[in-house]
Amino acid sequence: MKTSLLRISLFGALAAVMLAGCATKPFDYTNYRAHPPRSILVLPPLNQSTDVGGTYSYLSTVTRPLAELGYYVYPVAVVDQFFKENGMPTAGEMHQAPLDKIRDIIGADAVLYITLKQYGTKYQLINSATLVTADAKLVDVRTGTLLWQGTVAAQDNTGGSGNILADLVAAAVGQAINKSTDHAHDVCRIANLQFGVKDHGLLFGPHHPKYGKD
Repeated sequence: MKTSLLRISLFGALAAVMLAGCATKPFDYTNYRAHPPRSILVLPPLNQSTDVGGTYSYLSTVTRPLAELGYYVYPVAVVDQFFKENGMPTAGEMHQAPLDKIRDIIGADAVLYITLKQYGTKYQLINSATLVTADAKLVDVRTGTLLWQGTVAAQDNTGGSGNILADLVAAAVGQAINKSTDHAHDVCRIANLQFGVKDHGLLFGPHHPKYGKD
């Protein structure tokens, strides 16, 4: 367990560094500061990956990082069920919901739209790579103004040790474990750390002690 937690922690730090290195120009927060949201409604992601289970696996990992940034996040399961009961059973239909209806009925300040680009594990003979990539944009409900947009991504690689027989056995076992436990779900949590990367992620919300200081 300690080894696993250390691996996730180190990988999360690497992901943040990679994001900062690739996006050296700070995001322009002018619109964000002009329309600071207190609450965020997250819609189920549009899924462009090859894994049909990616939408709800990823969705279940979003609430915590946003809440830790200081926002009230509407319960994603409740939101999903609400839209389904009101004639919008798919993520694509939910993404087309009028903002004024979301404002009047639900009362959210902003909506987070997510498109899942990659989700899952790719296998080679003795190697595997678990990837999660998602594009996201935060939109003000009252004005339709784009407040923020960015990409969160993480990748976890496993490689060979040089012992071919041992590597083949390890790869077979790893593939079976990944299929039964969905390792990409854990990688989602790592990717979502990037929502909080300074100058590129979301600003602190009103329930965070650093609100207004970033």
